[in-house]
Amino acid sequence: MEQSGTSPRLAGVVHDLASEVVSVLRDGGHSSVVGGTVGTLADDQLGLAAVRVLGADVLLPSVLTRRRPLPDDLAVFQRAVLTFAPGATSSETTVWSHWGMTQTLHRLDAPATGPAAGPDASWLEALEWPKLTHQLSILAALAVPGADSAVAQVAADRPVDVARGFVRAVRRRDWLQAAGAGRWLSVIDGVPGTLGLDTGLEFVAQMAGADARVGLHVHAAQHIRAESAVNAVSAGGRG
Repeated sequence: MEQSGTSPRLAGVVHDLASEVVSVLRDGGHSSVVGGTVGTLADDQLGLAAVRVLGADVLLPSVLTRRRPLPDDLAVFQRAVLTFAPGATSSETTVWSHWGMTQTLHRLDAPATGPAAGPDASWLEALEWPKLTHQLSILAALAVPGADSAVAQVAADRPVDVARGFVRAVRRRDWLQAAGAGRWLSVIDGVPGTLGLDTGLEFVAQMAGADARVGLHVHAAQHIRAESAVNAVSAGGRG
C-alpha cells in the first residue's frame, strides 16, 4: 500500500504518525509511536492503514536505538502486517514493503509471519537511474544500517546512479523522492564525495517544510550518518 491516491483522512493520519516517529527518534526511542495517533486500538482500520502506508518505519526508533518496541507499538504493527498482507496482484513495491515489515519483526525478535528470504528484485536491476531512484524512494523504509536484502544490494551496487537521482529529485523539487534517495545514500558505500549529502539533506528538509514523511527520511538519514561517523572515530581510536 502506497500513500498516493489515499484519502485526505488517511493522509492526515500518515502525516501524524510520521511526525510521531521523528519525535520518538529525537526522544531516544523511549516513547510510544502509536500512542498519540493510532492509539492502542488494533482494530482501528484507518490507523492500521496508516501504519501499513508508513511500513517498517513505524518501528524505526526501535531499530535505530536497538530498543525493544513498546507493547502498544508492537501490537498495532503486527496487526497491520496481518491485516494488509499483499495479494497476487500487488505491486512489487507493496510486496517488498510488506516483507520489510516482517523482517523488522524478525530483527526485533518479535513473532512474525512471512518468508525470511526476500521477494524477487530483478525488476529493479535493469531500471535506468531515474526510475531506479523513484522505486528506491518508495522503499526507503528498507534503508537501515545492516540492511540485508536484494533491494539494498541493488542500491549498494549503484551508488552513483542513486546520487544522480538524488540531485535530479532536488532539482525537480520532489522532496519526498529526494529524501528517500538521500536515506539510501546514508547506508551505502561509494557515494561521490562531491555530492555534499549532508548539506543536501538539510536543504531538502528546509524546502519540504512541514512534510512529515520527508522529515522522517531526512532525520533517519542524518541519524544513520551521525552514528556511522561516531563508529568510525571509535574504530580509528582502537586501531
